[in-house]
Amino acid sequence: QVQLVESGGGLVQAGGSLRLSCAASERTFSSYAMGWFRQVPGKERRFVAAITSSAGSTYYADSVKGRFTISRDNAKKTMYLQMNSLKPEDTAVYYCAASDRSWYEYDYWGRGTQVTVSS
Repeated sequence: QVQLVESGGGLVQAGGSLRLSCAASERTFSSYAMGWFRQVPGKERRFVAAITSSAGSTYYADSVKGRFTISRDNAKKTMYLQMNSLKPEDTAVYYCAASDRSWYEYDYWGRGTQVTVSS
């Protein structure tokens, strides 16, 4: 059972930056594909970005491409999401997720961290 804890959320002005972190408990972290999702109240959780276990491939939603960068440090069992040029529409609760199957199917979820972008 993988336990995931997000951190780094907060309040930032439009155009600013934040870096989210996701720390994993699993010692075999390096074997998991990892992803970031976000959700606003009343709407479905939506895909943001994903990274394969070896960090050989990354994937992004069109809405964040060119502004967000996903990365991981397998030695630290941590994944990151660098968010630049933030927009008010990026406001959401951000969740990290882990999968031992593929980058598009997730079994383990964190509790989320709030990101608020003011205009």
